[in-house]
Amino acid sequence: MGSEIGYSLLPATAESYPFLDPDWVVRRAAPRSELFRERAFVPWLIAGVDAVVAEASLKLAQTLWRSSGFTSAHLPMFRHSEMSGAFLLAPMAYYLAGLYPGYGLSEVERLRRRVIAAALIFATIAALESLIDHRTWLTPVLGLTFLFSLLSAPMEALVVTLLIRWNLWGAPVAILGANGAGLAVSRALRAAPALGLRPIAIFRSDERLWGMEVDGVPVLGPPAMASRLASGVSMAVVAMPGLKRTELALLVERLPFRRVIVMPELGPLQSLWVNARDVGGNLGLELTRNLLIRRNYYFKRVTDYVLGGPLLLLSLPVLAVLALWIKRVSPGPAFYAQIREGRGGQPIRIWKLRTMRLDAEETLDRYLAENPDEREHWQRFFKLKKDPRVLPGIGRLLRKTSLDELPQLWNVLRGELSLVGPRPFPSYHMEMFDSSFRRLRRSVMPGITGLWQVSSRSDGDLSVQERLDTFYIRNWSPWLDAFLLCRTALTVFLCRGAY
Repeated sequence: MGSEIGYSLLPATAESYPFLDPDWVVRRAAPRSELFRERAFVPWLIAGVDAVVAEASLKLAQTLWRSSGFTSAHLPMFRHSEMSGAFLLAPMAYYLAGLYPGYGLSEVERLRRRVIAAALIFATIAALESLIDHRTWLTPVLGLTFLFSLLSAPMEALVVTLLIRWNLWGAPVAILGANGAGLAVSRALRAAPALGLRPIAIFRSDERLWGMEVDGVPVLGPPAMASRLASGVSMAVVAMPGLKRTELALLVERLPFRRVIVMPELGPLQSLWVNARDVGGNLGLELTRNLLIRRNYYFKRVTDYVLGGPLLLLSLPVLAVLALWIKRVSPGPAFYAQIREGRGGQPIRIWKLRTMRLDAEETLDRYLAENPDEREHWQRFFKLKKDPRVLPGIGRLLRKTSLDELPQLWNVLRGELSLVGPRPFPSYHMEMFDSSFRRLRRSVMPGITGLWQVSSRSDGDLSVQERLDTFYIRNWSPWLDAFLLCRTALTVFLCRGAY
């Protein structure tokens, strides 16, 4: 087996095939299972963070309202204690929403559940307070508290990031696979640590892989042995597309795990906003095609105007300073427009701050001719880490922070771009994709930021761009947009992936 694909032999512990011994399987997985049991403090840690955020939100809201000048009223001590006690119920609402710890939920789904749970508990508190105390200032205090409490979402994301870094996040998962499907699931889970599903063992019928590790996960034997791990592992993932329906049903019924995920062979369908349905005793999957619902299009446009207008006004002083800096470094226009493909294939003029020399095209052609190795990188990514066209100083800064995209807020207000969507590419870039993907892209409005920008940015090649844009279009929802906007702010602040 080649090491380049992640295979390695497990250390021998017996004369022959020790991995066929059920006791050996348990011993092999036990250290990992015990380690996961020690992570029971994780839900309590997140709940503690949520409780602190809830209390701090109330205190901050009360302080701001008293200092606003709208009222001199203050919250009496006994009322403050009552409201603090009520807000400390927020972790209970998050617990009922399945967020502690929330293993198996995508980051977008965790955000959706958190916001809905917070809205419900604050609506309940507001209703009770209106019955007890009719003072009008309570409503804005509660409203401010609710807005500040939403900071629990990025705080949770920060805590999860730290726990992942310290190897303290996730629940153990046993994978039953066939025909490479199990190995693919294992790699997918390891590539998405925030999901919190950590494969500790793979079971498959191919004897050639027994006793080996695939990307650090041991292949312990046939699927029939998976039940031996049920005492220390609560979840199993079944990825065996070759099984007949009756065989699959029988296998799932016999598995003693509390949670079982069945991975059907359905091709590249959407994976978010899918609900299981009982169709006359048969299992059906209902796919909600959000972008085909007309009201969602209007909701997205209203959101663009509500957020894009203030953002453009706030960015005007910044744009003025950056434009003057550009003109000082390189005489010529500070802004430039480029024709790109918009919704329905219509050409649109995208505005940006100029980060390149005036003779950019000639400079690029000359550079690629002198550096053939860089030409291959350019044809794959359409980016260069040491781009000779970029202006010194200001150009690097703008591209690293993505501040050169700020003028596109004007395109948002003109109805040519959305805040979130597939990135509009130049024609030479779009021509590298196949016709079916281009047709899918034309069905939606392009955006300033999107899933590709916050996931890979300059490090993602054409195949990555196609995969991420396809995922976004098929799985769109307001929650996904909200998540991507938050991730964009973090990505830009940390200057990740751009050059």
